[in-house]
Amino acid sequence: MLHTIIQKNSYQDSIVLMLLTNRLNTLDGVNKASVMMGTPANKDIFKTGGLYTSELEEASSNDMAIVLDIQETEEQLIQNVLSTIDEFLAEQSKGGNEKGTETVKTWDKAIALGEDAHVAVFSIPGTHAAGEIEHALDEGKHVFCFSDNVALEDEVRLKKLAHEKGLLLMGPDCGTGIINGIPVAFTNAVRKGSIGVVGASGTGIQEVTTLIHKLGGGVTNAIGTGGRDLKAEVGGITLKDSVATLEKDPETKVIVVISKPPAPSVRDEVLDLLRSASKPVVTIFLGEEPTDHEENLYRAYTLEEAAEIAVQLMEEEQVKVKADELENPGYSFVSGQTGIKGLYSGGTLAYEAAMLMKRALGLKEDQETEAGFILKNGVHEIIDLGDDIYTQGKPHPMIDPSKRQEMLVQAADEATTAVILLDDVLGYGSHENMAKELAPTIKEIKKKAASEGRELAVIATIVGTDEDPQNMEEQKAILEEAGTILCTSNAQAVKLALVMLGHPLTLPERTVLPKKASSNPQIAPSKEMMRLLTNEAFINIGLRSFSDAIISHHGKAVQFDWQPVAGGNPTLQKALQFLNKVELN
Repeated sequence: MLHTIIQKNSYQDSIVLMLLTNRLNTLDGVNKASVMMGTPANKDIFKTGGLYTSELEEASSNDMAIVLDIQETEEQLIQNVLSTIDEFLAEQSKGGNEKGTETVKTWDKAIALGEDAHVAVFSIPGTHAAGEIEHALDEGKHVFCFSDNVALEDEVRLKKLAHEKGLLLMGPDCGTGIINGIPVAFTNAVRKGSIGVVGASGTGIQEVTTLIHKLGGGVTNAIGTGGRDLKAEVGGITLKDSVATLEKDPETKVIVVISKPPAPSVRDEVLDLLRSASKPVVTIFLGEEPTDHEENLYRAYTLEEAAEIAVQLMEEEQVKVKADELENPGYSFVSGQTGIKGLYSGGTLAYEAAMLMKRALGLKEDQETEAGFILKNGVHEIIDLGDDIYTQGKPHPMIDPSKRQEMLVQAADEATTAVILLDDVLGYGSHENMAKELAPTIKEIKKKAASEGRELAVIATIVGTDEDPQNMEEQKAILEEAGTILCTSNAQAVKLALVMLGHPLTLPERTVLPKKASSNPQIAPSKEMMRLLTNEAFINIGLRSFSDAIISHHGKAVQFDWQPVAGGNPTLQKALQFLNKVELN
């Protein structure tokens, strides 16, 4: 039966709600739990998930709605649920305060306490984000926007406004950033160094920066742009301003630019800008197949190659592609067992895997790929489990292993499956011990396949460093004990899978050609953009764990415990914002 709990005026951000959902789902007597704010959109999600009750109509956008699927309404079970909710929210609310973070509930206090904070970090619902971003820009703050579901027209308008003010709008839907060595949002702990990164891809930035760390290099800043920045409508505003800023940064010796293929017009403008840089630049537009380099402008094929070239340039070594050292572990697959299944929490890693497989196997571009699938061709499938179809109203797979555990079993049960590819993404915001959660399922599916006369290979890569909050060596040991083959990068994992199935992949050799002339001079960054590179203080609007990560790396944070004004009504909020602007003018 379904039981509903409405907690009035108890606003929580989406990630806290997802973590609370996970916690409630572990309680004895609870078959299934879902916790969301009582917005109209979320009520629809309750309906599609089979957890809708009439009591939900009493919930407003500022109310926290909990629906439990339980055997029967036992007073003790409900009290246990309520106590768990109270304890969990208390843990969340005290996180920053124990570390000396200032906590406020209004913009005026946030601005007053954050006078030296040059960056505002947003992790609030996207439906409310545009107005708050504009407020921060009007206050002269750079913006890092983790929030998604911001309208494209708002992104274009706000990025133009930021550019006019000499500020950067990183996002929306920007999951990863490193500012002056300080991690922001879902980011790894990477040593400080002399390589600057700009990326329209969160897990792409994570893979490249952690590989740079493992190769002995370090990062000055990793500036995320949000995934839509290189669309024709946006025009690469944030990426161009970020490149111009790193070009003038005395600490940055090499620049790396990461993106899925940009709009052709934007790509040409970006390459033209990069040709005018005085520093060596490495680009990777995933999905493109570069055939050459230019002097001081190197084109990588994989994320691993981008990291390797950047470190070679940093150390002033000759740029060359390192030879793969892949030893076939010699699995004996039975007839018809020829499929590769990729179950990724990182969308860019899934995209890279699909790209390499298409090249090695001669697969054509998918005409109409199902939602969530990056590749679906015969026995081969690459799935981005972070796609909206899997995360709507549910935790992201970097936080919650349940969907991947379920799909591991499904993939292994298919008689054609030979290899399963996985990623374990460490860092701030990610699950504290994902390997421990996945290992029992990996053991189970390998054992079942063996009982049916099949060998099943599971190949994984760990995206992380030895400085991450998770213990990377422990993650390795757990996965290897479960029978997983570990590779140093996602590209190596995919290449090994292909070798095991008799389809080795060799990437094209590239020669260094003279640099083409640039028709545009470098953009001159503003004083505010240059100030970003040495920023140590942040105003964090939303998820408290982002403040904790900043503090742990010797930064300062003002924690703004934001709640939507006007009861969460967007129309009333716009009216109030307009009236406030009129009053100020």
